[in-house]
Amino acid sequence: MALWEEVVYNVYEVGRSGKLNNYKNMLIGEYIHTIDEKNRVSLPAKFRKEMGKSVVIAPAPDNCLFVFTMKEWSKVSSRLTDNEHELSFLKADKRNFNRFMLGRASDVEVDSIGRILVPDFLKERIGLKGKAALVGVGDRVEIWNDKAWEAYKKDSEKMAGALAEKLGDKE
Repeated sequence: MALWEEVVYNVYEVGRSGKLNNYKNMLIGEYIHTIDEKNRVSLPAKFRKEMGKSVVIAPAPDNCLFVFTMKEWSKVSSRLTDNEHELSFLKADKRNFNRFMLGRASDVEVDSIGRILVPDFLKERIGLKGKAALVGVGDRVEIWNDKAWEAYKKDSEKMAGALAEKLGDKE
C-alpha cells in the first residue's frame, strides 16, 4: 500500500470508527510562541497532553529542532544505534549522524505550565530568538525560527504537487 493510500485508508477508518487506530498520539498543527528570556517556550496545550512530563530535543537535518516524546525517542535512538550488522559502528556515516543527533540531544522536563527549556547550543544552532514556530508532524514536534519556518513553507508549498505525485507513485 502506497503512503498516500495508507493515509486515506486511516482517515476513512477514523471517520468510520471515531478512533485514530494506529495514530493514537498524532501531533499536528502549527503554532507561533514566544521564547522567554530564560530560553523557555510553551508547548501548545494540544501537544502537552500527548507529550508527557519529559521530552527529548534533538537537532534535525533541516534547520530546526525535533522534540520527541520519551517513547518515540526510545524508538528513534534504538534504530540509530541498531547494530544488526556486526561492527556497524565502524561505518563513518552512521558514526557521524549519531554524533550529530544523539550526541547533541537533550532530555528536558516540561514544567507545570507546559514550558520546555531549549538549551543554548540548540537555540543558537537554528538562530532561535523572539518567536518560534512549533509544528506537529505526526510523531514529533519541530521547533523552527519563525522566519525560517515562513520561508520554508513558501518553498515547500511550491513543491507540494510534485511531492504528492512522487509519494503517490507505486513502489
